[in-house]
Amino acid sequence: MRLIATPQTMSFQAPLRLQSGAVLRDYQLAFETYGTLNADRSNAVLICHALNASHHVAGVYEGQARSEGWWDNMVGPGKPVDTDRFFVVGINNLGSCFGSTGPMHVNPDTGRIYGADFPVVTVEDWVNAQARLLDALGIETLAAVMGGSLGGMQALSWTLQYPERVRHAAVIASAPNLTAENIAFNEVARRAIVTDPDFHGGRFYEHGVVPKRGLRIARMIGHITYLSDDVMNEKFGRTLREAVAGSATGYKYSTQEVEFQIESYLRYQGDKFSDYFDANTYLLITRALDYFDPAAAFDGDLVRALAPARARFLLVSFTTDWRFSPARSREIVRALVANQRDVSYAEIDAPHGHDAFLLDDARYHAVVRAWFERIARGAQA
Repeated sequence: MRLIATPQTMSFQAPLRLQSGAVLRDYQLAFETYGTLNADRSNAVLICHALNASHHVAGVYEGQARSEGWWDNMVGPGKPVDTDRFFVVGINNLGSCFGSTGPMHVNPDTGRIYGADFPVVTVEDWVNAQARLLDALGIETLAAVMGGSLGGMQALSWTLQYPERVRHAAVIASAPNLTAENIAFNEVARRAIVTDPDFHGGRFYEHGVVPKRGLRIARMIGHITYLSDDVMNEKFGRTLREAVAGSATGYKYSTQEVEFQIESYLRYQGDKFSDYFDANTYLLITRALDYFDPAAAFDGDLVRALAPARARFLLVSFTTDWRFSPARSREIVRALVANQRDVSYAEIDAPHGHDAFLLDDARYHAVVRAWFERIARGAQA
């Protein structure tokens, strides 16, 4: 039986002070829950989402075909994060374009759409907002917080901002901060958006247009970094599209034609992304990625930065993930071990690059399942 998801929203009037010093008031958060909260409220698991995902973590929407949650292979009845045993919460981050207050919403102070005026948000701001929603749900302590990529950064930040509220944390395919190369990729993607003539300084809503060209390029750049060289060669290689494969060489010798399958695939991904994602949201979320660096306040000393954490940790990395390489996960592991924290680490030999954390891999899922089994037994003890 499929898990049926029901989207919800919660409104907040109390002002939320952001790290930038700006204050957000009269905002709402979109969220979904799966499973049942037990009597002592000890089985709650928060799932934090990555860049282009949302609160729709698992299940399907009733009557909607192909509406599976982005981590539906991981979360659900009988799955590694078993909703027959855990009460799972997914929250859409502030600044997103999937229901929580963001650039597409009206600024209560001006009566106009926020657009480019939406305040800069950080991972720490998201965690504070998530904590408020959990307060409203009556959840004081999380059995676990879990996330991949940018979601893993949020999971790590939870253990530092609210160490007394987190018993376990799963940080998947993530890092303690972005490398200069990662920041560079984000900046190129942002420049593609802001230099699109339809961007209008972030006020494109008022002009009735969408900077689709910039969004397409941004997505194409991002998608390249999510895949490994092996996967790209295996799926596409140098294969030509059928329409251009008939001649002796197959090439049209054109600077503008789409000739290779990989070109067609990237354009398809870009077109699809530009139809549903907001340009200002893309700028906000990639900046939040760039800014995350808990060790910055400790002169770069990650050991000191992670000292407040009290949770038991699971870290998972993937050998072909060059965007968030295993070396970055091992930095976190070493810092936690130096603080004498309980840490489990799995490095999965998988060919899929960064996207591996979203895919079916028996070894990866077995690790997560076993870890949550131990959590469940502890909750029942």
